[in-house]
Amino acid sequence: MIEIINHQAEKYAALFSSPTDELLQEIEQFTMQNHPHSIMLSGPVQGKLLELISRLINPKKILEIGTFTGYSALCLAKGLAPGGELHTIEINKEDAAISRGYFSKSLQSEQIILHEGNALDIIPALTDTWDMVFIDADKVNYINYYELTLSRLQKGGCILADNVLFHGEVLEGNITGKNAKAIHAFNEHIRRDERTQQVIMTVRDGLMLIQKK
Repeated sequence: MIEIINHQAEKYAALFSSPTDELLQEIEQFTMQNHPHSIMLSGPVQGKLLELISRLINPKKILEIGTFTGYSALCLAKGLAPGGELHTIEINKEDAAISRGYFSKSLQSEQIILHEGNALDIIPALTDTWDMVFIDADKVNYINYYELTLSRLQKGGCILADNVLFHGEVLEGNITGKNAKAIHAFNEHIRRDERTQQVIMTVRDGLMLIQKK
């Protein structure tokens, strides 16, 4: 595994980025102290980036695939247009319960709709057209999630995909891990897709911003 995160640079970036609010700080502290997969939390720098991208787009409809403990959903929801909605999908019951509790404390609580279950089943049942999509779930289904959502994405709308550098494993000459192979295949899929344009940002574990032409 190749170390791709410069922790000193991360601390510096956090110091000079706008601070997160008290609720996000509460979620971060709880997740880091109690969750066995706390490394999955977006964190303050990426969270603020998600918030600012959302504010720039000012979306009416956001879809998030992979809620975890609710941190990224609350960041994205800050950019919602008045009356807008964020739909977020979580397959893990415990994580969904934690997220639901934090959502209830948020100023955007009435705008966040949590779906519990398998995203591959839930996404086709949603009738909305999306302005913004955030993919941060099981890596082997990234291409499936992308294809399921791109057709319902507004022209000029954006998809954000997290972990596209996958702990540096995609940089290795011989990619062996199942998840790293899936992410590399996803990155190749996007690179060849003439329906979109994209850029990979080397923030944290890699964040790809994809815009539908």
